Amino acid sequence: MSSSQSAGRTAIIGAGVMGETLLSGLVRSGRRVDALLVGEKRHERATELEERYGVAVVSNLDAATRADTVALVVKPQDMGEVLAEIAPVLRPGQLLVSLAAGITTAFIESHVPDGVAVVRVMPNTPALVDEGMAAVSPGSHCSEAQLAEAESLMASVGRVVRIPERQQDAVTAISGSGPAYIFFVVESMIEAGVHLGLPRSTASELVIQTLVGSGKMLQETGTHPTVLREQVTSPGGTTASALRELEVHKVRAAFLAAMEAARDRSRQLAEGS
Repeated sequence: MSSSQSAGRTAIIGAGVMGETLLSGLVRSGRRVDALLVGEKRHERATELEERYGVAVVSNLDAATRADTVALVVKPQDMGEVLAEIAPVLRPGQLLVSLAAGITTAFIESHVPDGVAVVRVMPNTPALVDEGMAAVSPGSHCSEAQLAEAESLMASVGRVVRIPERQQDAVTAISGSGPAYIFFVVESMIEAGVHLGLPRSTASELVIQTLVGSGKMLQETGTHPTVLREQVTSPGGTTASALRELEVHKVRAAFLAAMEAARDRSRQLAEGS
């Protein structure tokens, strides 16, 4: 299903950074503005979005009443309140797409009328530059067409994979939180550059372009990262000396432990919901 052919009207409830990112992506990917609604309570923010995108900004209740697909881009702790607000106007055949971390489809289904389909999405912040990575999981009664519609929404701001919901905690740990690990590595490499005597601006440019270029090589060559790493690592050379230090400091094990901790925290948040 192409994004411009999608049936019916789509509402985005929650116009924070990710909500606006999704709105912007949908507009750029060819969705008609008159087929989009935004639910937003803050008057100033509503005016800003109306002026920027030409989209109708309405109450959450109005958005849920008029839309066929409702994207819930709200904080996990606000989900219960938002569902209580819109549940009275939801109807069978509607699709709810939740971008709230740790909120299960079962939790949402238990708060809405029977026959409302639910899809859970784990997005990440590179969606801001149309390089997002989203994982989508269908709830207990979501049709293929509805799942495809959820995928189409997220494809407007990056790539999408379809996974069983039991894998969502692992996805949260890898790609949901993942940008923070990458930024942490970049930050550390820039600090090292400064420590080695480079101006901060030079160190920043060297590290950031190295990251971008390495990512592109991985994506465009399809070569295994081990092979690419070995191509840079001459026997007895500078890279080999550096990698030995990373192994001595158990950096690989630290990444595994970090991602296990993130997965475990995601599970705790889900149980709390």
